[in-house]
Amino acid sequence: MQSNSEVFVGLDTSKLKISVALAEEGRHGEVRFLGDIENSPDVVRRVVVKLSGKYRKLSFCYEAGPTGYGLYRQIRDLGHECSVIAPSLIPKRPGERVKTNRRDAVPLARLARSGALTPVYVPRVEDEAIRDLTRAREDTIRALKDAKFRSRG
Repeated sequence: MQSNSEVFVGLDTSKLKISVALAEEGRHGEVRFLGDIENSPDVVRRVVVKLSGKYRKLSFCYEAGPTGYGLYRQIRDLGHECSVIAPSLIPKRPGERVKTNRRDAVPLARLARSGALTPVYVPRVEDEAIRDLTRAREDTIRALKDAKFRSRG
């Protein structure tokens, strides 16, 4: 049975797992930590399908990091909103230094619900390919230059 409500899903991503928290709409909507899931496309798809069966609208967000934009693209392809948030743009309370998956996912969901998060631009796949090619070219030029200086010495 599908609830006639919106839910905001905060994801804390790492290479091996994703911590999932959700905040139901409304000022007094419940905020809860759902747990950790494996960071694989199949598991993510199952969780998204399960949540979409319970709620009318899903809005996902996660902190930008080394895991890239694959999760963003997968969620968008499944037909849901997703935002990638720069870590420096996430409001933090003074003294809030301890980082755990749960402590990162729950505030993300809560802040997404309140509209306090600013998403970053997510490049298209083609843009990322050009960027990677440019970086590889710069690295090759630098390595060639270093090799020339070593051979002269």
